[in-house]
Amino acid sequence: MEIDDITGAIVDAAYKIHVGLGPGVLESVYEAVLARSLERLGLKVERQKAVTFNYDGMDFDEGFRVDLLVESTVVVELKSVENLAPVHSKQVLTYLRLMDLRVGLLINFGAPTLKEGLKRIVNDLPTSASPRLRVNQ
Repeated sequence: MEIDDITGAIVDAAYKIHVGLGPGVLESVYEAVLARSLERLGLKVERQKAVTFNYDGMDFDEGFRVDLLVESTVVVELKSVENLAPVHSKQVLTYLRLMDLRVGLLINFGAPTLKEGLKRIVNDLPTSASPRLRVNQ
């Protein structure tokens, strides 16, 4: 499965959840529902995946945790807040760099619409030609 297909499936599932549950539910609930929805589509999903990294010659096993890692390729960071802060996008980019991955999705279920709460974060990846992935560009 191509990366655009994976992110497309994640966005579609997140949209259905946002419409079905609405904004303002706890982040942990969105995480559980999204993970299960993606697994039902046949995608491999890891929840609260530990990010190991090395800094200045020291190894760290439990420094960070990503909310979801889909198909060992796409980082999904979930929020349920009124407004995203710039640090949230930086957080996803840091995860991508530490894990040597290319694409992450920052999804804020607290936004009035999913389009307002969705950001695609890339780490050294050319812009996607897929029209369904041009959110917030």
